[in-house]
Amino acid sequence: MSTASVSFRPGAVLADLLPASRVRDIALAAGGAALTGLAAQIAVPVPGSPVPVTGQTFAALLVGTAFGARRGFLSLALYALVGMAGVPWFAGGTSGAGGASFGYVLGMLLAATVVGALARRGADRSVLRTAGAMVLGSALIYAVGVPYLALSTGMSFGAAVAAGLTPFLIGDALKAALAMGLLPATWKLVGRK
Repeated sequence: MSTASVSFRPGAVLADLLPASRVRDIALAAGGAALTGLAAQIAVPVPGSPVPVTGQTFAALLVGTAFGARRGFLSLALYALVGMAGVPWFAGGTSGAGGASFGYVLGMLLAATVVGALARRGADRSVLRTAGAMVLGSALIYAVGVPYLALSTGMSFGAAVAAGLTPFLIGDALKAALAMGLLPATWKLVGRK
């Protein structure tokens, strides 16, 4: 029985485990967009809010962290562009740029890029660093999504925070906890901490 040692260059992300090629990068971008679109269909309405709880934010942060900044950005850009073109894969099967939750999609684009850059610096290797990356990523999503919600619905900023941020904090903590277990464990499984 032989044991193979896995060795990666510094700054590697999980997607770098696959052989490098343009085909890989295109497949990852399409797969990341599709995963985010599928996760968006897991939508639970929140009373008093036009924004549902979805798996979409978790998918976007996971894609960014696992793929790195460039591929994470490409995945979420593809997701946004295809949804704007009419494919009903935004939260709850919606599409287009005019919805109250579209700002969260734009925030996910930014967040996937930032957490991807952090993952290149090792933010996905330990529980605490992964937690920090997920908290920052979630904050970026809200930093874009909540003001967009206020503008698109005519809500005051306080009302938008109450409808578009506060009800989601517990779910985001659970998603972060899942990522905190999943990402470092995956690195341990492939032989690099």
